[in-house]
Amino acid sequence: MTNNLADEFNKAMFSLYQQTKTQTSYNPKTFHNMLIEHGGVKTAQILLGKAQPSEGYTTLYELHRLDLTIEAFIWDNPKFHELFSPDELNIAKKRLIDYCYIN
Repeated sequence: MTNNLADEFNKAMFSLYQQTKTQTSYNPKTFHNMLIEHGGVKTAQILLGKAQPSEGYTTLYELHRLDLTIEAFIWDNPKFHELFSPDELNIAKKRLIDYCYIN
């Protein structure tokens, strides 16, 4: 994993937080706190490692904004795929399929 790519991903995750906060009625405070504590890659790995999608994921689903989820961001930006294991990528893909973001 290259540090530059991880740094770029981290910045993108903070941007995703800001987008979510400004474009929806949802303020993902837990996600923001995780980013501060763990950084972007580790936060994504923690969330992808959970058996069920996060509360934030389901909230964004209800708001019709799955595009603002970590799963969608990773899926939609293949240059970041190397930061994650095949299992993590498959979890992201499965969640996006299960919630009809992708086919």
